[in-house]
Amino acid sequence: MKYWTETIAIAQRILIELGRRRRSLIFWAAFPIAVLILNGLIFAERSKTALPEPLTLGQALERAAPATLVGAALFFSCLGGSVATVVTEREHHTLKRLFLSPLSGISYFLGIGLAHSAIALAQTVLVGGVAIGLGAHFQGSPLLIAMIILLSILAYVGVGFILGTQLARRTEDVNTLVAAFGVPLLILGGAFVPAFIFPKILLDLAQYNPIYHMNEALTKTVAEGSSLSDIALHFWFLVGFAVLMVAAGWLSYQRMLRVERKL
Repeated sequence: MKYWTETIAIAQRILIELGRRRRSLIFWAAFPIAVLILNGLIFAERSKTALPEPLTLGQALERAAPATLVGAALFFSCLGGSVATVVTEREHHTLKRLFLSPLSGISYFLGIGLAHSAIALAQTVLVGGVAIGLGAHFQGSPLLIAMIILLSILAYVGVGFILGTQLARRTEDVNTLVAAFGVPLLILGGAFVPAFIFPKILLDLAQYNPIYHMNEALTKTVAEGSSLSDIALHFWFLVGFAVLMVAAGWLSYQRMLRVERKL
């Protein structure tokens, strides 16, 4: 109960601080909606020449929504948000105060993850709601969809802790780091450009990109109603990657705490 109470308190504090930055919340909502509509229009237009029967806007959004969610919404809220939070907390010497309080390190780690997971959940509802409002009809098992989204969140938060604790030192580093590290992976993962138009060499490279597996697993489940056996390769890749990133993120966080204690 102690860890649970502390985790909730940390998450609430972070969400309250983010809530005061209303412009940031507006941008976090507007960005995935804009990407969703653009991707939907690209899918719909491309289908006129690539498919025997063109897709309607609603059908195009069924395929655009998963790419938008994992590539635009979850990436920037969970990965970029985790990096920004860790760096800001270090600059504000919040970690120094942590050492003087009874708050445990694991609660702080979980609280940051929970806060950004809550933001990701809100973005999931937003993207899905807009797509449904424009005519999309989602299929697939809700449990499987939720598991894919959860694995994506865990993977992004884990990577965010690694980058935030080991590479970013100042707030100015965050945008550069996320852009340099993430944007090429997002493009290669099919977040901004549909993966089916990739040349073979890029498709081969995409097999090593976790964002590609997030995108493919969610798209096949949501748009095609695929089962776990149909997306087994993508799903188990995500399971292994998420576990590895959370473990690596925790170790990176512990290393940062040891360094901060010496300063």
